[in-house]
Parts: sequence; C-alpha cells; structure tokens
Amino acid sequence: MQNGFKIERLDNRFCEAVIGLILPIQQIEFKVDIDLAAQPDLLDIEKHYDGSGGAFWGAKLNGELIGTIALIAQAEHHAGAIRKMFVKKEFRGKDLGIAQALLETLIVYCRDNNLNKVYLGTKDILQAACRFYERNGFKQVRMEDLPVYFPRMPVDNVFYGLDLKPV
Repeated sequence: MQNGFKIERLDNRFCEAVIGLILPIQQIEFKVDIDLAAQPDLLDIEKHYDGSGGAFWGAKLNGELIGTIALIAQAEHHAGAIRKMFVKKEFRGKDLGIAQALLETLIVYCRDNNLNKVYLGTKDILQAACRFYERNGFKQVRMEDLPVYFPRMPVDNVFYGLDLKPV
C-alpha cells in the first residue's frame, strides 16, 4: 500500500465499478466518442484479460476504485497490450503516484510472465498521458509499424511500445 491506496487484481465482480470509473472519463471528461457497446471487455474482465494470460488491476482508496490498468497478453509473441489506463481526475498527478504504481505493477507482471514488449494506443488529445508514457521509456510507434497481433481500438491515433527485455 502506497500513499493510502492499494493495487489489487480485479475480476468480474468489479465490472460495474470499472465501467463507472472509465466511461465518464472517456465520454464526459475527454469527449472520446466511445460507448460501452464498443468495449465488451468491460463486461467480462476475466474472459478478455485473465483469459489471455493478462490481468486487470485497480487502485483503491478507502474501498473506492480510483484507477485501473489492464493487460492483454500475447504470450506466443512474448508481448502484451496495455489497456484501460485511467485514474480519476482528483487522484491524478505525481503526489499520489497512482498511475505510476499501476504501470509498475503491470511491468512487473510482464517481466514475471516473460512478456518482453508492451504496446498501447491512446489519443493525441490526451497529452498528459502521452508525456507520462514517454517519461516511462515508451517510444512512439507508427500505426503501420504495430505488430499485426496488436488489438487496436478504433478511437486510438497515437501508439507506443516499450521493450522490457533484460539488459
């Protein structure tokens, strides 16, 4: 537990809380044109994330879900796709370090499970997110250079990759 919050793996019991966190950030705060129908993974976390060999984590503070991150594993490619990285507005920033702790949890999981490369997609309007990924060593990847197995979301227009191979 860091700064009063804790990170734990989430399963289908948390689908409603996850939806309640993510959809308002996407639709209201950032005006991203996406709805629940376009994100069936939010209705079955276990199938889409655990079922791939990945996981879905949540940051909780006093029992409230305040942040999420998820991984779709592509074990045959020793890679993964980061999804659903969201932190409630009032809990963002370096002071609490929630996004950093979520990302570090995912990276440790990747290394422990022999996933040597992770990719993600986001939107160019999410400049703070782009800077966050770049500060964490992610390099921008052109869409046409993404691996064919990367599960792309139609709303994403900026892509990043991070090499986790041991040095």
